[in-house]
Formats: sequence, C-alpha cells, structure tokens
Amino acid sequence: MYGNMGYYGYGFDWTYLLVLAGAVLSLIASAKVNSTFQKYAKVRSMSGMTAAQVARRILDRNGLSNIPVEHVRGNLSDHYDPSAKVLRLSDSTYNSPSVAAIGVAAHECGHAIQHKESYGPLILRNTIVPAANIGSRLGIPIILLGVFFGGGGSFLVTLGIWVFSLAVLFQIVTLPVEFNASNRALAMLEDYGILGQEEKRKAKTVLSAAAMTYVAAAASSIIQLLRLVILFGGRDRD
Repeated sequence: MYGNMGYYGYGFDWTYLLVLAGAVLSLIASAKVNSTFQKYAKVRSMSGMTAAQVARRILDRNGLSNIPVEHVRGNLSDHYDPSAKVLRLSDSTYNSPSVAAIGVAAHECGHAIQHKESYGPLILRNTIVPAANIGSRLGIPIILLGVFFGGGGSFLVTLGIWVFSLAVLFQIVTLPVEFNASNRALAMLEDYGILGQEEKRKAKTVLSAAAMTYVAAAASSIIQLLRLVILFGGRDRD
C-alpha cells in the first residue's frame, strides 16, 4: 500500500502528465480544425453551389431522396442523424458556397450512404453507443467507489475499468467510420464534378484536419484508460 503513496498520498502523481498530454493533443487538434475551416471558408467554389445544394445532389445521386437536409444552429455542428434519417448542416456550412463547407456537407452525406449500405464499423459504433455512454458516465465513479470501500474495492475497480473501456472502444471504432466518410466525400465531389482538382485538395485539407480531432479524442481516451490501469490495476496486490 505504501509503495503507491505517490498515487494515493501526497507524493507527485506523474500520471497527471498523461492527462495533460491528452488535453494538449485535443486542444491542438481542435484549434487546427477551426483555423483550417476558417481559412478555406473564404474560398468560394467555382460551381457556386451551397453546401446544402451539394448535400441534396449527393443524396439524390445515391438514392437517398427521402433524407431531408435541414439547417441546424451552431458552428460546425453538422451531422447525420441515423435514427431520424436527417442530415443537418450548421450555420457555418448550410448556405455557404465555400470549399470548406462543401467538404463538410459531403462528409456527412458519406455517413448517410454508410447507413444505407450497412457499413460494418458504423453499425458497430451505433450498436455500442448506449454502452459507451454508460462507460463515460459511470466508469470512473465505479472505480472511486471501489477505492473508497476498500475490501470490496478490487472487484469494483476492475469493473469500473472495464466499463470505462467501453467508452474507449467507441472512440476507436469511430476512426474508420470518419476516415471512410471523408474518402467517400472526396471521391463523390470529384466524380460528380462539384469540385475541381485544386478545390478538392483544399476540401481534403479541411477533412483531414477534422479527422485529427477524432484521432486526438481516441488517443486521449486511451491515455486516460492507461492512467486508470497504472493507478488502480495492481491495487489489490499491494
């Protein structure tokens, strides 16, 4: 027990450096996607089509005329809702004819097409959403209860770590879903003649920056899980 005073007592807990690293990584990724979007939001596409018009064209071309394209408030709050089967574009994209907005809209269309085709990783991600939500909310509280109650702690701590792992799994499964949606988007923008080669390159830069936010989120969650294992994984053996 006393060997872990650096963790549980008054000594320096070096694992906070892991938390700090994850936080910094997420901040950098978020700043990058915002700055990149703002940069290319000023570049008007040659087609002059708005992101909403592009989304409508892509959906119709893929047999998804039944999916409405709605305007939702917010900045970069764009998303495809698989339960309602609605594609929503934010204030920053809906009426914008920029290559950045068009890239984002096409990406969300990629998710709608994934849903139509029952794309494996998307189905898996949607399936584990309830478990992931439980893991993110209850994993750490369960671990703390295990530590607090001591004798029964080993079981609760282990349970808490496994529960939290569900949230980490969600972040990992999200990666192929997002990368695939972006690849689909870029291919369609070129194939349908919506963006030229140089415009496509700029849209790819925006989508790549956005993808890094998901990579950062996954890395941060893995780091947090690693910290929990380091702190509590061997506690019952002390």
